[in-house]
Amino acid sequence: MTTTNDDFAFVDVRELSRHYGRRRALAKVSFRCEAGTITGLLGPNGAGKSTLLSVLATTTAPSTGEVKFGSLDAAEHGAAIRARLGVLGHDLYLYPELTARENLQFFSGLYGLPADTASVDQALARAQLLERADDIVAGFSRGMRQRLALERTLLATPRLLLLDEPFTGLDDASTHLLVARIRSLRDAGAIVLLTTHDLDVIEGLLDQVIFLRDGRLRVCEPAGPGIRRRYRDLMATA
Repeated sequence: MTTTNDDFAFVDVRELSRHYGRRRALAKVSFRCEAGTITGLLGPNGAGKSTLLSVLATTTAPSTGEVKFGSLDAAEHGAAIRARLGVLGHDLYLYPELTARENLQFFSGLYGLPADTASVDQALARAQLLERADDIVAGFSRGMRQRLALERTLLATPRLLLLDEPFTGLDDASTHLLVARIRSLRDAGAIVLLTTHDLDVIEGLLDQVIFLRDGRLRVCEPAGPGIRRRYRDLMATA
């Protein structure tokens, strides 16, 4: 992925805090993610992971601090930044009454992209769904829908990809396919940030790991072996 005037090669989070009344969701969190890397955002429920993803997706404004998308900030360049984001959460935003092909054609139109057969077929092939292209999505397994939703998210070739618990409910085969696809996105120069509780799955996948607890950043470090042990040790200490 090459950069343009509206593109960015890193995301820089600086002293980011977010409060909801008296409740502190995030407190002075700082880290940086570079293009061509996969960062894991780990922590127990209530650690602030979803809030942080919402801020990075520009759908939630920070109470204090800032997020810089390269030289861009959301306050001044929100539309340009959102055009370079891909977000995949618990809601896959697929229409079950449509076929896989119709879903991708519909979202291509929403993104202002040509919904030509070749580009849609390429996305279906990457999802390993080309043979099921004209089947109704309501009959797909969770893994098939997850793969289709990811390709829907990638139609506009986002620079920053935010994945919220992408491995939940997947069997081993679907997990393997998704891990391979995420690696291919890193190799293409994307900035990938994901949250997960499936610590064994991400062993060997991540380049950087961020541990959050109670809205505070405990550690941001290069990923190494033994993520589950590292997580257990950090979450057990005050």
